Amino acid sequence: VTLVESGGGLVQPGGSLRLSCVASGSIASIDTMSWYRQGPGVQRELVALITGSNTANYEDSSKGRFTISRDNAKNTVYLQMNSLKPEDTAVYYCNAVVKNGLGITGSYWGQGTQVTVSS
Repeated sequence: VTLVESGGGLVQPGGSLRLSCVASGSIASIDTMSWYRQGPGVQRELVALITGSNTANYEDSSKGRFTISRDNAKNTVYLQMNSLKPEDTAVYYCNAVVKNGLGITGSYWGQGTQVTVSS
């Protein structure tokens, strides 16, 4: 199973970005899909998650600005980020809990996509 993120880049404060993460490989089903981020010198932290039943939860600093969604037909999770702040600058990672074709469940990570918020 491979996860590939895209959509990062450089944006001015107050701007928006939409991140995408596509899962591929031997996939029977995908449960929770999440976005994490890791800024310079800090630990990786959860930004938002969405369960297999489409329930979303957000870290406090992203509530009201970020929206997580998923397209199960495309094995894809999105993170719409609005009103971006310099402190949102980080590498954003996708995580998915996947049951593969052998019925084995594992947690998988993407390679990360850089988001830089700066004027």
